[in-house]
Amino acid sequence: MFEDMINRSTVWLKGSGAEAEIVLSSRVRLARNISGVNFPPNASEEELEQVLSTAVDLFNAEKPNLRGKVVFVKDLSDVDRSFLVERHLVSPEFMQNFPGRGLYINKNENICVMINEEDHLRMQAISSGLAIEDAFDEANKLDELISGKIEFDFDSDFGYLTSCPTNVGTGLRASVLIHLPGLVLTRDIDNVISKITKLGLAVRGFYGEGTDISGNLFQISNQTTLGRSEEDIVESLQQVTDQLIEYENGARDRLYHDARDQLEDKIWRAYGVLLHARVLESDEVMNLLSAVRLGCGMGIIKDVSLTTINELLLLSQPAHLQKFLNKEMSAEDRDISRADLVRDKLSKAAK
Repeated sequence: MFEDMINRSTVWLKGSGAEAEIVLSSRVRLARNISGVNFPPNASEEELEQVLSTAVDLFNAEKPNLRGKVVFVKDLSDVDRSFLVERHLVSPEFMQNFPGRGLYINKNENICVMINEEDHLRMQAISSGLAIEDAFDEANKLDELISGKIEFDFDSDFGYLTSCPTNVGTGLRASVLIHLPGLVLTRDIDNVISKITKLGLAVRGFYGEGTDISGNLFQISNQTTLGRSEEDIVESLQQVTDQLIEYENGARDRLYHDARDQLEDKIWRAYGVLLHARVLESDEVMNLLSAVRLGCGMGIIKDVSLTTINELLLLSQPAHLQKFLNKEMSAEDRDISRADLVRDKLSKAAK
């Protein structure tokens, strides 16, 4: 399964969809718990295994509608677990070796379900570019299908009940993965983030909660779900993202008109390093690819597509690099192989 995945582009890397130069992906996640069963933090091992068995039976029974596969966390190697985190299919916390954990992934990788993370089921839909409503529609279809087979824990006053109080209500978390190098370079990013958080949105790193900002990539999501409709949450995130895109485009325009030579020098230097470097560390390659992605989005670099840069953002990650080359490597060997891979991909793309 993982060998097949590494040889095809995941959905959010396509570089398609609205505003793809700035927004890499849109995601909607629904948290649900099975009625009458203790939530995962308080459940017994037997209960967790029963939830897993129930979910597996459901996915197997719905194969005509759900073409995919369930993998069990206990059976995965450390590299496989990191691979799934890097691919944005699971949270870093989910990969800890707790009982009863499994992951359903559909064939197109735009739908996945974490089983027994913080909640019994966390259903996720992801789309390329700015397509929050599309992701919501896909997640909602899956929710309707599963809720027709499983009774969820629902309260008439509070809505869906979840392990974390901030998810009670709709249980919906909507997010966008957005590239904001212009705002970083103009030093407006802190002011913009302050405005976003005052609106009740969370700003996180590349892999979500508890992760650092890398490559000028930010994950923006709603913080609360209680007392708000699903449509309100989706619409609110859409409006804030539209505003962020306007801010980012404004920053890019100012950079181009006020410091064009310095901007182009930064972009072309990054491109030159990626084309010729023999050793590249993970953080370094993210920052260099961020500059080149900015150049592609602004039309300064025309020979390389956004899709290629997006793929390199993922393939250059430690687990993806090892899966792509089909061998485990030390950090030093990865740095050398990463440079080889980036040179090869960029050289071929420019021909």
